[in-house]
Amino acid sequence: MAARRALKAVLVDLNGTLHIEDAAVPGAQEALKRLRGSSVMVRFVTNTTKESKQDLLERLKKLEFDISEDEIFTSLTAARSLVEQKQVRPMLLVDDRALPDFKGIQTSDPNAVVIGLAPEHFHYQILNQAFRLLLDGAPLIAIHKARYYKRKDGLALGPGPFVTALEYATDTKAIVVGKPEKTFFLEALRDTGYAPEEAVMIGDDCRDDVGGAQNAGMLGILVKTGKYRTADEEKINPPPYLTCESFPQAVDHILQHLL
Repeated sequence: MAARRALKAVLVDLNGTLHIEDAAVPGAQEALKRLRGSSVMVRFVTNTTKESKQDLLERLKKLEFDISEDEIFTSLTAARSLVEQKQVRPMLLVDDRALPDFKGIQTSDPNAVVIGLAPEHFHYQILNQAFRLLLDGAPLIAIHKARYYKRKDGLALGPGPFVTALEYATDTKAIVVGKPEKTFFLEALRDTGYAPEEAVMIGDDCRDDVGGAQNAGMLGILVKTGKYRTADEEKINPPPYLTCESFPQAVDHILQHLL
């Protein structure tokens, strides 16, 4: 790994770190203002496939987070880019609210499968349709493979188990575009002009947020909100650079020790 440099950029996860569905993590809005008042550039990265970027932005604005659309990099954005690059017609296994992010993409007579979190579509008939496309040679593009995520009513299955089921049934490997893929973090950083060695990632998912960021050369800060469970920090090697209670404490550490 390259030597650390002065901190220039902070990547922040959204659901589970700044908010949980329609509730902000206590103190997160004020902490974000303090972070923005420093010398670092802030970007927001998310694997969410439950809603379009525009819907996500509206949710954040209702929670009084000062965030602009061009500061958010989503796994839906990364998936669309790959679909356009490969020039395929995807069967879109995503939540209906995420479909606006694929506007203009040809989906009739599909020759690829794109899968995200789609609880309303994860039933036998639809998954079997995807299975048959894959058997015929269609590529499987996974927006991400999270095992589970945090909802207001508790933890819930993510798309990972369904992606893995299709991989197992068809003896294929999915192309994963979201966190924890190294390319996702590098793309999120690209418009900042800064290197991974000048960045830190804050998130509640030990593997996808922290492990992925650290594998890309960043520092990773794990917060004990959202999907965090006791001893999560022991699941990756090297362990997180720091584990703290919540986003405001992560910001405190950055301002006091990394700048």
